[in-house]
Amino acid sequence: MTTLTQTTSSRALTVAAAVLAPVALWIAVVPVAGIDLEAQGRRVGVAPVIIGSLLPALAAWALLAVLERRTGRARAIWTAVAVLALALSLGGPLGAATAAAGAALAAMHLLVGAIVILGLRRR
Repeated sequence: MTTLTQTTSSRALTVAAAVLAPVALWIAVVPVAGIDLEAQGRRVGVAPVIIGSLLPALAAWALLAVLERRTGRARAIWTAVAVLALALSLGGPLGAATAAAGAALAAMHLLVGAIVILGLRRR
């Protein structure tokens, strides 16, 4: 397998993990624990969890790929942007209807962020 193929495969697996992990957490929180995930007046179902983790993970991968082609400091720049994006995303759970919902939503954000940042940074 070539290095490019290995990198692509590794990054695709990272994106898949970044989607599957919060879905697993959603399953544990909503149907199993019975916590109602509601934020900003909207119930958070599994579809928003999938879309809300897939799109940022793909955008992160695309940004890293562009930076790798244009600068020698791609990982450092990308990591700073990714950490900032994660920090800003944590504002969303502040609008949760309950503390339990807020904690679960914040955990999902942190889970996706950790998987994406650590997974995409790997060589």
